[in-house]
Amino acid sequence: MTMNYYLGLDIGTTGIKAGIFDAKGNMQSVGLQEYTLETPKPDIVELDAEVYWQAAQSAIKQAIESANLAPEKIKALAITGQVETLIMLDNSGKPVRKAIVWLDNRAHDEAEFLEKKFGTDALFRLSGQTEMLPCWPAAKILWYQKNEPENFARTAKYLMVEDYIVYKLSGKFVTSCGLLPSTIYFDIRTNKYDDAMLSTLNITHDHLPELKNCTEVMAVAGANDSLIAPGTIIAAAPLDHICGNLGSGCAESGFISETTGCTLALCANFPKIVYDEDRQLSTYLSFEPGSFVLLPWAPTAGMLLKHFRDEFANMDYKEFDAAAAKVAPGSEGLILLPHCAGAISPDCNPHARGTAWGITLAHKREHWARAIMESVAYLLRSNVEALQKMGCQVKELRSLGGGAKSKLWLQIKSDVLNLPITVTECADATALGAAMLAAVAAKEYKSCAEAAENMVKLAFTIQPSADAELYEKYFKKYTQINQLVMPTYKGDL
Repeated sequence: MTMNYYLGLDIGTTGIKAGIFDAKGNMQSVGLQEYTLETPKPDIVELDAEVYWQAAQSAIKQAIESANLAPEKIKALAITGQVETLIMLDNSGKPVRKAIVWLDNRAHDEAEFLEKKFGTDALFRLSGQTEMLPCWPAAKILWYQKNEPENFARTAKYLMVEDYIVYKLSGKFVTSCGLLPSTIYFDIRTNKYDDAMLSTLNITHDHLPELKNCTEVMAVAGANDSLIAPGTIIAAAPLDHICGNLGSGCAESGFISETTGCTLALCANFPKIVYDEDRQLSTYLSFEPGSFVLLPWAPTAGMLLKHFRDEFANMDYKEFDAAAAKVAPGSEGLILLPHCAGAISPDCNPHARGTAWGITLAHKREHWARAIMESVAYLLRSNVEALQKMGCQVKELRSLGGGAKSKLWLQIKSDVLNLPITVTECADATALGAAMLAAVAAKEYKSCAEAAENMVKLAFTIQPSADAELYEKYFKKYTQINQLVMPTYKGDL
């Protein structure tokens, strides 16, 4: 029997990763090509659109050659990654200007204008996003219209990065609905572009790509400059965290994923549309058509650990783990609030900053090491509890990202949550999730649940230990401190 192969392309902020998997979920190879963003001024972040395509070509080439696989053996692919990066093309399909990257925040005035015009509640119902931010594509297009009118007049298509790669592979202008909630011109209730918003932005449906649901075939590759063979199916996929959620096997209720990388992100699936009326958690489309996701996140997690290691500890991560393991749960009274770059969820306060509570002269660097790990675990539990208040049944977490490499950190999280935490065999769950969607679109599997059953393999599970009872007390203390200090962050000092 001939084995089919599937490719998942993950477009990150500073690099593109291509992973090739067989139909059983075994990774055959991975390719990675990095790039450097351009930041000429504060709040401005750009990149030549062609750099994304060149990076995709390189990553795909590395993966195919490393797998020693004929390109024709790849039956289907799907593209996921960052969202909100905007690429403008002219009538000939050429970029009009550099891409405006998702991190770009130049459109402050435009975001404020749109919020006043439509109202915060209407925008929330439309997009699922808890606030109107300058990085959202609607604000960027309005800024573009006002500040670069000649380029605006020349622009025929507005694409996300993923859409641009699909275009370069197939010649088709098509997008996945799962990438679009935070554009603010896509209605998550109807799965259609919003006419009122498009009118305000002075663009039409013709300026935007055709819409497809996740797991659908978006296009078929034609002759192109990469190693992807003509005829290869291109499937629709949602954004990276949601693909990672699928790639970790969270296709059934009761399982949520948590990613501890530089940031902390959780992903919980719901069978129907759900809004957090407290405006703490944003709503996105899930990998299954008609289902939705709540995606709480925090700006600092592993980034805080890395900063402390690099600036104060002078240790590698194994030494860091060993030092933290010497300290008893609770870090002898040292409790940290990890809001070093502001707070997003479950508390939203951009002025929030990191705080240390209970410092004594007895606290050494190993106490700080453990306290950092515990602070992220406390923040994780706060967000899990916010999801549970929304009706999410949580019986197990799947852990992704660099934090999943530390068994100590996993044990701390399991004890703080009093829940089992499982790590999957595949470290590249995002690319795997995209490949799984490609397999469903190619009819290898009937559903995402069936793909997860066959393609996701579990490595090990951490169960709560006797320390869970101690951490119940420490988490309550963390919560009290957080509630006490959070209102004092007002940005006026």
